[in-house]
This record gives sequence, structure tokens and C-alpha cells, in this order.
Amino acid sequence: MEALLGTPTNATAIEAIEARIAPLRDRLTTHPLYTAIHTPAHLRIFMESHVFAVWDFMSLLKALQSKLTCVDLPWVPSPFPESRRFISEIVLGEESDQYQGRAISHFELYLEAMSESGADTTPIRSLLSQLSRDRGTFDPSALQAPAAARAFVMATFNTIQRGSISAIAAAFTFGREDVIPDIFRELVRDLHQRGNNLTKFIWYLERHIEVDGEDHGPLSLRMVADLCGDDELLGEEAAFAAESAITARIALWDGIYDSILQAT
Repeated sequence: MEALLGTPTNATAIEAIEARIAPLRDRLTTHPLYTAIHTPAHLRIFMESHVFAVWDFMSLLKALQSKLTCVDLPWVPSPFPESRRFISEIVLGEESDQYQGRAISHFELYLEAMSESGADTTPIRSLLSQLSRDRGTFDPSALQAPAAARAFVMATFNTIQRGSISAIAAAFTFGREDVIPDIFRELVRDLHQRGNNLTKFIWYLERHIEVDGEDHGPLSLRMVADLCGDDELLGEEAAFAAESAITARIALWDGIYDSILQAT
């Protein structure tokens, strides 16, 4: 693992993207949402929207896996040996982590955490049932979810369906893996201070702070560097996708924050 977590080979491209998204990242990490969650009801409002971001993250991850590795038969090696290793390690952790001795995806654990907190899981479970019957008819714009969550999922699937592989990797990296530790730290700190008994939710947050900060985040940065190389056009596509992903997250946070204020 240590050999994979060094400085990205195309550090200049990564630094350029990080500088470009810095103002947006600052807005995200200082969002008032983190200190607005004062009651169990507030937390349920948060989770009932955020669960859709937890779910569509897996589709973003699987889009990368399908493009960077071979998942068709008969097998042939993909042209991205470094990135296929990175994404395979990330998939293992996200889709089949270990919680109290059992294998579970982070999404499935989040559902359990929602039940633990009393949050309504009916909309997301209805979506899962629908997709189990027929995935081909999924329309993000018709998603039965809070408006801000629906808009977020629409943005994610727009990137999946229309973005280049470097754009998808950048949205995944800068809109998710690289920024998650910072925003989740704010939530964890506040939950611990309030003494809520939310074992699974706090474990979920702390687990992402750990793996995204120490493993997945650095791996994702190397993946973007590997895919962009020295191609300026790919670098620009990646930077635009990163900006779009963080902007979508800010809009999601704005929507949840407004819902909490209206419920207060």
C-alpha cells in the first residue's frame, strides 16, 4: 500500500485543480449546516436527503470500475493498470467493508444507521425495489426524494452518462473522496458533543474520515493524475467536473439546511 500512496505522478495537474476549487471547497467545509443539527429530528432530516448521495456514490464508483477494469466476458486487460488497481482497492472497501465481524457496504450500513435514528427509509428502499425490478427505466429527474437530493442525483448521473473518464474520476475524487474527511469531521465533532446514541452513524462517519483521509483520498488523487497525464484538455475536463461536483454538494447542503431551519 505504501508504494501507492506517494505523490501523484502528475502533481502539477492535481495542484492546479486544487487551487481552482479552493474557494468552493472552503464554502463547503464552512457550511452552516454542520452546526444547525441540534435535535434528533434535525439529524433525521439530514439523513433522509443525504442517503441519496450515499447511494449515488456507489453508481459513480461503479462507473469508474466499469471503465477502468474489465467486467465483461471474455476478459481482456484494460489499458489503465495503475488506475484499475486504485479503483479495485476502493471498491473493496466501499462495497464490502467489515463492521463488527460482518461484511457490509457503507450504503447498507447507512440504512441501518437511519433505522437506528428513526429516519424514514421508505423512499430510498422504494427506489431499490424499483431498480431490482427494472434498472433500465431509471430516470433521476423522476426520483421520489427531497428536491435538493433529487437535484444532486441528477448532477451525478449527468457526469456518469456524459462525462469523460477523467471527468468522472475528478467528480469522484474532488467531490467525494478528497473532501469527505473535512466535512464529516464537522458532523462527528458536533454529534459527540451532544452525546447522541448513534453508534452506526458515527461509525460510518468516522470510518470515512479514516479510509478517505488515509487511503481512498490519496488513491483517488493518483487516479486522476494517471488518467489526465499531461493532456491539458483532460485536465480542464477534470477541473470543470470537480467544480461541478462540489457546487452540487453545496446545493445539497443548502437544501438540507433550509429544511432544518423550516422545521425549527
